[in-house]
Amino acid sequence: MLSVVPTPIGNLGDITLRALDTLKAADLVICEDTRRTGNLLRHFEISKPLISLHEHSSEARMLEIIKRLSEGARIALVSDAGMPLISDPGFELMAEARRRGLPFEVLPGAQAAVTALAASGLATDAFVFLGFPPQKTAARRKEFERTAGYEETLIFYESPFRLVQTLTGMLEVWGDREAAVARELTKKFEEIARGPLSSLIAKFEKKKALGEIVLVVSGAGRKKLFTEEPDGH
Repeated sequence: MLSVVPTPIGNLGDITLRALDTLKAADLVICEDTRRTGNLLRHFEISKPLISLHEHSSEARMLEIIKRLSEGARIALVSDAGMPLISDPGFELMAEARRRGLPFEVLPGAQAAVTALAASGLATDAFVFLGFPPQKTAARRKEFERTAGYEETLIFYESPFRLVQTLTGMLEVWGDREAAVARELTKKFEEIARGPLSSLIAKFEKKKALGEIVLVVSGAGRKKLFTEEPDGH
């Protein structure tokens, strides 16, 4: 059995009882970073063999894991934070397991994109998750032009080092839409800044953002919902 196990995105108290039971029962845990997952398991007093699987892993590594699954091993797949397979290299392992007809299960749990959406104050009736925008300016602009007509609320992940450039690119292509920058969700210094893109740019030009970031932006033609300048908590 391959078990896809969500881990906390910040606050360790957000792990589920089912996730802990699954990790305790596993013969092997597949993760992105063995050090980070090792710290998580030690916190919950769980000791398991760890194997890394990331974007630079060889095909042989994945086939090794598939072989263990075929032999009846209980394997838990985790990511560094949140739901595995979402903007995560583990999707290739899942695809191969499904192709071979191997049993699997997906546990529910913490996920940064949906958490940010719920906290954003923007429309939640329809939304699109678009992962990380392209790093290069031209490719990023092309992506924003492609999605300019989407009426759904748009959700992106972004690095703090590119936050202002990305917000600026959105403003140039989409106009001054309402948006929210969700930073360090569920952690000690969590912040949700809301407001027009222009105000968010001004805010983060003055004070550089740190940590993991989710951007939530109003869709095309959506009713304006904010009445205040960017805030945070």
